[in-house]
Formats: sequence, structure tokens, C-alpha cells
Amino acid sequence: MKEEKSEIKTLLVGATTNTSRYAYIAAKRLSELGYDFIPIGIKNGNVFGKEIQDLRAKPELENIHTITLYLGEANQSEWVDYFLSLNPKRIIFNPGAENDEFLTRARAQGAEAFNACSLVMLSSGQF
Repeated sequence: MKEEKSEIKTLLVGATTNTSRYAYIAAKRLSELGYDFIPIGIKNGNVFGKEIQDLRAKPELENIHTITLYLGEANQSEWVDYFLSLNPKRIIFNPGAENDEFLTRARAQGAEAFNACSLVMLSSGQF
């Protein structure tokens, strides 16, 4: 059974106010389509009425359904344990964020984890 949009709280990793970045475009699409999302990154700012959470603080977050990664593999290692501690049901590794080791660990924990493009998924109704 497919979850309703209101049940899919998404952690958008790599959030930015830079309008030319895919993470910004993803935040815009999530907002436009009515998905609940939490932007998180290392830069301060506000996207679509939501304050970007400081990734370095590893904030305590609950009921994260999906993590969508806009953070390259080289910059993920410090955060993998944190992301897995949130017990997401799904992790989307966007182009440029692919990470076989992280993907394997996520699947071993029971998360649906795969390489895909959240923007394509949002545009095609597969999110």
C-alpha cells in the first residue's frame, strides 16, 4: 500500500538556498507537491518556509520516512551512522551521491535503498 504524502516525512540532505542546485529544486518540488520535508545541510538559510537544520549538530529527528541524499560519497562518511540512526524506511541516493557501502548497510538495516533521481520520481508520481 502506498503511503499518503502526509505520511512521507523526507529528510533532504544537502539543502541549500542556491537556486541552481538540484537540492534546492528538490525542496521546491517537495513543497509544491505538499510533501513534509526537513532540509538539512551545513549552510544556514531558509528554503520554502523551512529553516535548514545544521547537519553538524546531528539533530534528533523522528518519523523520518525518506532520506534523499544530495551529498557526494566523499562527504557522507561522517554522517552515515547518524542517517541510519534515524531508521528511515527509504534512502534515495541521487546522481552523484551513490555509495555502495552505505546502500548495503541501509538495506541490512531494513531500509529500501536505491540509486535514483528524486526529481524524476517526483515528476513521474513515483515518489
